Amino acid sequence: MSRIAKTPAPPYYAVIFTSERTDGDQRYAEMAEEMVQLAATQPGFLGMESAREGVGITVSYWDSPEAIRQWKRNERHLVAQRQGIEEWYQSYKTRVCKVERDYGFEK
Repeated sequence: MSRIAKTPAPPYYAVIFTSERTDGDQRYAEMAEEMVQLAATQPGFLGMESAREGVGITVSYWDSPEAIRQWKRNERHLVAQRQGIEEWYQSYKTRVCKVERDYGFEK
């Protein structure tokens, strides 16, 4: 099974979260998994991809800017954001993009 998110035909939206971790505790992995599961239940969520080797990059896909705003304001997500700033991230950057075209290949 592919770990590349199955997204609909464009347009849709991508939130790119790039981070550098601190030496923070192992609760990070638990919170990250909780956020993946919670995001998947949110209206407008389309999928997610993530990779980490030094710099972490997580891309989540959404059907609208409003769905992204609602996710950003989710109570449990707000807790995770605060903990990230206080404990887990040395630095991070979030970028919101409109996907106007996509293409790919899969065997």
